[in-house]
Amino acid sequence: MSGIDYKAITLDGLWRNNQALVALLGLCPLLAVTNTLINGLGLGIATTLVLLLSNVSVSIIRNWVRTEIRLPVFVLIIASFVTAVELTMNAYFHGLYTVLGIFIPLIVTNCAIIGRAEAFASRNPVMASAVDALAMGIGFTAALVVLGALREFIGQGTLFDGAHLMFGESALNWTMHFGDNHEGILLAILPPGAFLGLGFLIAIKNVIDQRLPKKPAVKVTEAPATES
Repeated sequence: MSGIDYKAITLDGLWRNNQALVALLGLCPLLAVTNTLINGLGLGIATTLVLLLSNVSVSIIRNWVRTEIRLPVFVLIIASFVTAVELTMNAYFHGLYTVLGIFIPLIVTNCAIIGRAEAFASRNPVMASAVDALAMGIGFTAALVVLGALREFIGQGTLFDGAHLMFGESALNWTMHFGDNHEGILLAILPPGAFLGLGFLIAIKNVIDQRLPKKPAVKVTEAPATES
């Protein structure tokens, strides 16, 4: 445990191994709901919460689950937390829940979550798994928010449209309008605009990575736990 590099885990999740921009996982919700900043933020927070709870749970039970059944067990754990998050959103953020629709229960099928459970949480202690989940979740949410903001700005000429769905009636006047005569570019808020926007973000990240000094890779996981 003492040899775990938490800084490397955090940098992996936020940047070097960002699940949306590098691993290219979770693209279905990423492309489908990011027509506004608030939609991206809402789904990102829900995904991060499920990722954190599932990673911690998988790490706790990792030494008691046989290899042959670990994936079904992981899926059941993830599905349980997705159901809890879905019911909570329906109760307290019903407007946002209605907008996001089917993509809340579809968090169960997000490859980023099952991937972290299998590749990291099942091989590492609770604290490292929690840090990994938070870093991966925040990195994924950041990609959702940036893509959503980009598409909303180009397509509608606004930012924070629908903020009241997440922050209540006091956020009704949070919407920022850029130009009274801005008609927007319809392509940006349509599915092709999502693909173009994501490609643009990936290209920017690749350019930045090429200009950063190269550092040797750091191993951040422990050896697989021995079955009892």
